[in-house]
Amino acid sequence: MLSVGDKAPAFELPDADMAMCLSQDLEGSNYVIYFYPKDDTPGCTMEAQEFSDLLDEFVAHNTKLIGVSKDNCKSHGEFRDKYGLTVQLLADVEGQLCDAYGVWQEKEKNGEKKFGIVRSTFIVDASGTIKFAEYGVSPKGHAEQILEVVRSF
Repeated sequence: MLSVGDKAPAFELPDADMAMCLSQDLEGSNYVIYFYPKDDTPGCTMEAQEFSDLLDEFVAHNTKLIGVSKDNCKSHGEFRDKYGLTVQLLADVEGQLCDAYGVWQEKEKNGEKKFGIVRSTFIVDASGTIKFAEYGVSPKGHAEQILEVVRSF
């Protein structure tokens, strides 16, 4: 798992429109990268809507927003369009970025163990250093909490 002060993992992933997003293109600006389990599920929808509602506030603080799951580009596009999301959604279908950030973990639900994405959020500064890292977050109100952290930098 990653901690404050670590270098953020590099990535090159497609978004909902199949345009490639490269971490090197984000150099010079801060970004929030949040990992969520699955498109169009209640908690993930709530989180994405709350981040989308606050996008202008993040932009005003020179901070981009990126959501990542293992869903494919088509799923991301449908999710974005269904809810009017403005957050850039990246498709990590192979799970390489999830592994690099340490969010792909064994979870237990109803006595059954399986691997999945642990909802997690990171703030990366303009030099590519992690300034905030939180694993196992709750979706409700999380976007506002992250905005408060961004405001404090």
